[in-house]
Parts: sequence; structure tokens; C-alpha cells
Amino acid sequence: MVVSAPLFEAYLECSTKCWLRAQAEPSAGNAYAEWACLRNEDFHADGLQRLLTMFPEKDRAIAPRISTDAKNAAWRVAIDARLFTNGLESRLQAVERAGSEGRGTPAQFIPYRFQFANKVVKNDKLMLAFDALRLSAAVGREVSLGKIIHGDSYASLKVRLSSLTTEVRKRMTEVAALLADNSPPDLVLNRHCGQCEFQARCRKQAMEKDELSLLSGISEKERRKLHGKGIFTVTQLSYTFRPRRRHRKVQGKQEKFHHSLRALAIRENKIHAVDLLDPKLDGTPVYLDVEGLPDRDFYYLIGIRVGTGDDAVQHSFWADNEDEEKLIWREFLDVLSRITDPRLIHFGSYETVFLKRMRQRYGEPPKGLAANSAIERAVNLLSLIFAHIYFPTYSNGLKEIAGHLSFRWTGSPASGLETIIWRQRWEASKAPSLKDALLHYNREDCEALGIVANALVDLNREAPADGQSSRSDVVRMADMKPENPFKFGRIEFAIPDMDTINKAAYWDYQRERVYVKSAKKPPLRRSPTLTRRHKAKPNATIDCPPPSCCPTCKSKRLYGHDWKNKTIIDLRFMKHGVKRWITSHIIHRYRCQSCGSTFNPSGRWTPAKYGPNLIAYTIYQNIELGLPQLRIDSSMSRMFGLHLARGWSNKIKTIAADSYRCTYDAILKRLCSGCLLHVDETTVSVRGATCYVWVLASLKEAAYIYTSTREGEMIQALLKDFSGVLVSDFFAAYDAINCPQQKCLIHFIRDLNDAILNHLTTSNSND
Repeated sequence: MVVSAPLFEAYLECSTKCWLRAQAEPSAGNAYAEWACLRNEDFHADGLQRLLTMFPEKDRAIAPRISTDAKNAAWRVAIDARLFTNGLESRLQAVERAGSEGRGTPAQFIPYRFQFANKVVKNDKLMLAFDALRLSAAVGREVSLGKIIHGDSYASLKVRLSSLTTEVRKRMTEVAALLADNSPPDLVLNRHCGQCEFQARCRKQAMEKDELSLLSGISEKERRKLHGKGIFTVTQLSYTFRPRRRHRKVQGKQEKFHHSLRALAIRENKIHAVDLLDPKLDGTPVYLDVEGLPDRDFYYLIGIRVGTGDDAVQHSFWADNEDEEKLIWREFLDVLSRITDPRLIHFGSYETVFLKRMRQRYGEPPKGLAANSAIERAVNLLSLIFAHIYFPTYSNGLKEIAGHLSFRWTGSPASGLETIIWRQRWEASKAPSLKDALLHYNREDCEALGIVANALVDLNREAPADGQSSRSDVVRMADMKPENPFKFGRIEFAIPDMDTINKAAYWDYQRERVYVKSAKKPPLRRSPTLTRRHKAKPNATIDCPPPSCCPTCKSKRLYGHDWKNKTIIDLRFMKHGVKRWITSHIIHRYRCQSCGSTFNPSGRWTPAKYGPNLIAYTIYQNIELGLPQLRIDSSMSRMFGLHLARGWSNKIKTIAADSYRCTYDAILKRLCSGCLLHVDETTVSVRGATCYVWVLASLKEAAYIYTSTREGEMIQALLKDFSGVLVSDFFAAYDAINCPQQKCLIHFIRDLNDAILNHLTTSNSND
């Protein structure tokens, strides 16, 4: 599918906008979007006329067809150029054909784009790279340079396109996939919504769905994470907030912003306060609001409201052009300096940047003036609200918060974007009505700022020392009781069937054992095997040092013959935990020049795949803790990511037995040569057959021996040289051992008790 320039431009701003344009969805209209479109069209037309005047008439071309033979064209600049790619026609705003720099060097094609804004953003450069890709496909050569004509002065910006083409190709693939799907993309509100013709439609649908993107500031990453947890609406998110006490180590740091708490405030339609900071609005309050043109960094209106209530006085300082900006700044400082103990109050970072830029452009106010101290002590109300107070609004914008506090704006413009339109129209017509509308809008912003400031002061004043709020529309987080959905004990269900369903949640048999009968045998899940190569990065690499001499002839004339790499998977025990530890051993093989023998360094090579700590921990869980082997397999895989096969721990027991064989033999040797030995045997069941385990123990050590029968040849052969005291029961096999013996007193008492009882029974029967 061929992607057109309007659709690609829409996709850069919003995928939903791109899909709606492709479906020819009628728009509800947007004042800023319509004005920007008309402004760009006028700027495009004027820019083309300026561009044409830079070239002689014989070097111009209008709507030429550009193809692979364009290198022989006579024109140097073409406007409304036609491109034919993949059987479809598209057009470029303008193309310049620069002559070759030397013999054998092809002519260079440079696409143009026109943008009325004074600042060029990344999307403008991506659109230029999009045009360059289409142009390169038409002429059959790479286009690596483009130009953007922008701003009031029609400045020309050269853009290197090689770094942008990769991203453009990726975005084009995404657009093609989006348009090939019949279903619309997920609705997501973003910062571009205020400039979009579908704003009203998308906002309405988002409100109906209670979409998470209604909450301003929530990122795409956070939304995907919440979707993974099954949370898709603002109401669902509101139930996830849990009040927690802050740790003493972070009590002095900035509080984290909780989207779930904002959602809770919206659901309950109450103000939720984490903590109430003192606004410190002592002195005479001066509410500041500034209007400007962001792309020109030009501030044309400074509004201040001095005092509160009916006694408040509004001052407005208007600049007709950039040259008067310094004048209104001086007027603002003069008025501010005549106020007794002024306290400058504003909302957001726009005024913070304004105060900083004005001082940089026109110098610092004199140190003695009250204006200087007022600017230094300026209060940003947003910093007192963000992450501290959650109003039941979808954003922390001044209009939403003041609207919740029952303030209403009258007339137009209705938003900050519309003020840009009205200012541009005033500059073109000098109509007094437009200027009055902007002054009225700025005056109401100052009034709204006063409403919000007074609300913060009231919240702080009405908060008692014990933390219990007296206002029904304010909820303190300290007063909220922690809600724990998990309860111990049996749950009493109102409906008996719910109890049955709850019990069914713990059934594992159906999931693990039952299969649906069908014509084909259901595929069984293959467990990971021990042969799977572990792909984890080694924690340490050990390169074994070379030997000092040949082990055969003791010659020192050695040279490297070969090398091997062995990965050992083990555990490392630490003071407060245990973690997986992978070591890569590099073993070099050497050849002796004297005798010709090849060998590895002594003691440097082991065929084992698993380290001793891992083996010891597995045996400890099975023998000491009594965990089943299947549980050990699954827990080791989950905890340490080892991808162990089923039955792995059983094989580890065999490896451990071989590893501890020497230790076992040493213990057994000490027992058989000691001065005291306790011995006994007991039956065990192995796969349904009765077998025997013999136990040999001293006061310090014990050993176990497994046999399939109770024949005494094994124990007699083992203790044939034993010379200590043998403590045993009355089993006849022990009597044949030639050593001092003592019978177990417990067995003796039991046998004596049985004999006495038998004797009494016999005596009573004879009587």
C-alpha cells in the first residue's frame, strides 16, 4: 500500500487521526487546525513566489514530470513537481536541481517544504525526509539533502536526511499496516488533540469508554503496563490506590505522582490531599498571567491583578510589536515596585520562563526595588499542587482546577491556542475588538489564578493539627484506611454456588491431567533438557595459568597446543541471600617439545557442568528439608532461571553421591576403626519391594548402607577387623562379629517385658 503525504503527516501526530483521514471521516472542526491550514497554504504560496524569483524564468518549471531521465532536464527549480512511483502519482511542493560538481558526478535533487512557524520541529524534518524518499524512488538515486523554508522571514534551513530515512521507512511500514487493518487503532488522547479537527469526536469517545489517556501525563509505557494488569479505565485504576506511609529516608524528597489517586479523586469527586504545603502568600498578592507567541519567543501581554475580592485592581501591559516588549516589561516593574510588599503568584512554568528571559534580555531590576525581591520570591502554584493535592480533574491545568472551583470563563478565545489565532488576526487587521477580547481573556485568567490561590490557602488553614479534615469535599491521605483485599480465614459466600466456584480455583487436576479425546494424539509439552546450552552471560571468566613444567619429563620447553572452554553453573552464598553464579573456565592444552606428550594443567579441568554449591543446595532441600524432587526442579528453575529438566534433582543426587564418595568412605573407615559403634537395620520400601538400610553410628558420625536383603554377610565383612565395643540388638548376624559387644538396653527391656508377660500368661493358664 502506497502511503500519501497527508496520511503520513497525520500519523506522525496521531495514529487515530491518520486512520480517520483514510476513512474520510467528517471532522467536527477545530479553530486552530483550520487557521493553521489556511496560514500554511498562504505561506506556501508566498514562499513559492519568493523561490521562483531567485531563478531566471528559463530555469523554472511548473508541474513537470520527474523520472529517471530528469538529469537531462533544462529546469533548475520545479514547483508542484509530479512523481510517478508504483503506478501512482504524487506531488512535491518544490524541487531544486543542482548542477553536477564535476565530470561523472550526477546532478543533485533537493526537495523543499514550506512551514509558516518560526521554529522547525522534528515532524517537519521527517516530512521532508518522506518527500526525499519518494523523490529518490522516482529519479533512481539517493537524495540526501533538503531545505525547509519557514518563519516570518522565510528563512532557509538545510537538513541532512541520511539520519532520518531509517525512521521514515519504519513509520511508513507502520502506516501501511494500520491502513490495511479494517479496525481502528486504540483511542489515545495526546498533546496534539488541541490542534486536531477530530478533537471533539475523540474526547467524546474517550469519556464514554473512561479511557486511561484522559489522565494527562500518563505515558504510553504506563498505559501498556496497566493494560497488562487488566486495567483499561480510569474507574478501574481508581480502585488500585493504596495509602502507604512514607519511609523516613524519603520523607524530605519530592512525593511521587500517583495517577491512581487522581483517578480516585475523579471517581469520588473530592479533593484528595497527600500533604498540604504552606503557600506563604504573605504581603500583597499580585497574580501574574502572560500571553505570548511561542514560536517567536515574543510576549505581547502582561496581566497582573493586585489584591483580592472587589478591591482588586487589574493592570494590563500590551505590546504592538517586538520592539515594545521592553517597554511593557519596564511598565510592569514600575507598577510592581509601587506595591507594598508584593508577592508575585503565577501558575505553571510559562511565567517562570518569562521572568527568566526578561531579566536576561533587559537586565536585572535594581537591587533596592521591591520588584526584584518579588521576582526572586515568585510562587508557582502548580508546584504546590503537583503530587501534593489531587483535584477531581483530568489534568492540573488552570482552567480545569478553576472550573472545579466554580469559576467560569466568558466569551472567546476559549483556550491558549486560540489566543495565538486572535493575536495574528489583530496584527493583520488592528481590530480593537480582537484586542479587547485578548485583554478580557487575560483578566479572567488572573481572576481564576486568585480563586485557586485562595482555595489553597483555605485548605491549608482548615487543616487541623491532628490531621482530621473538617471539610466533606476534602480527603486527607493520612485519614484513609488501608484496604487489603486479601483476608485470612474462610470466606462466607452469600450464594452457595460461589463457594463451589471458589473451590474450583484450586483444582490442578483438570489443568495437568485431563486431555480432550480427539482423533489426533494431543501434543505433549516438552520440558527443557539438560542439553540446552545456557545463554546467560558469565559472571566471571577464569583463564587458567600455564604449568611450570611437563608432568612426564619435567621439561620446561612447553607450547600451547589447544584450548577448551567449560561453563560451570553454580550458586554463590552471600550474607543476606543466594544468587546464580556462572563461571567460564578457559583451559589451555600444552605439548612438551622434549617428550612430545600433550596434557592439561594439573587440577584445572573438571567435567562437571554444575558447581558444588548448587549440588549441595539441591541435596539440602531434598534431604534436610524433605522437599519432593519435582518441587525442587521447578523452584530452582523459577528462582535462578536455570531451565532445568524434569528429574534433574534425581540425577544431581547421583552426581552428589559420586562427589561425596571419598567423604563417605572416610567416615565409614573411621567408624569401623573406632572404639564404640552402634549398629541397627530397618526396612524401607523401594518401588514396592522391601529393602534394608543399615545404620552405623558413633557419638560424632553416622553412615547408612543400603542392601536389598537382610543377610549378615555384608555387615560381618565390613566389621571383621573391628575391635571396639559393638552395641546392637539381638539380631544373630551381629553375634558372629568377633569383638566386645553390648546389647541395647531398650531392646533388652522390651524382650524382658515380653518374657515376663508370657510367663505370667502361662502360669495363669496352668492354674
